[in-house]
Amino acid sequence: MTIQDQFGQIDIYVFDQILRGNIAPGMRVLDAGCGYGRNLVYLLRSGCEVFGIDGNPEAVEHVRALARELAPELPASNVTVGVLEKLPYAAAFADVVVCNSVLHFARDERHFLTMVEELWRVLRPGGLLFVRLGSRIGMGFERIRANVYRIGDGSEWFLVDEAALMDMTAQLDAVMVDPLKTTVVQDFRCMTTWVLRKRL
Repeated sequence: MTIQDQFGQIDIYVFDQILRGNIAPGMRVLDAGCGYGRNLVYLLRSGCEVFGIDGNPEAVEHVRALARELAPELPASNVTVGVLEKLPYAAAFADVVVCNSVLHFARDERHFLTMVEELWRVLRPGGLLFVRLGSRIGMGFERIRANVYRIGDGSEWFLVDEAALMDMTAQLDAVMVDPLKTTVVQDFRCMTTWVLRKRL
């Protein structure tokens, strides 16, 4: 089996959390905004109890097919169509919540904060929240309105800065697992990794 077969197109920063044992076999992992499952190949193979939610029914069907192949015992209902601002899970549901490349599509600040609050609500005490999102850390962008900016390809994204992320960390009373890490993609976008642990 090649590394590609084992891990798929996994985000390098999710891979880093796996290498460090922060995401491990046996954990209940929710991929909030799972898309076509790029971060789920290894987790399905490794025995994690995987759940996924996405607004795109086609993507959900793709992940269900992936699960049938890699983890046939996983109920199809673990992957569902839905929205992050109203997650269909109980409080303290997951050991790990992954939200990769989703939050910058927030319509406005209220929508953004509602999604973050939901991600935090469904995370158990002691659990890990992994977020990767567009930011303004490292580049300037044309402001469209409030916190919405035009990035390099012309798309409009809701972009945070360091102060906003640190303020939210404090409001959540969260422990930062890592310092903020930002990748600047030349003349295009900035992607920041924000990793928190919920206090026991």
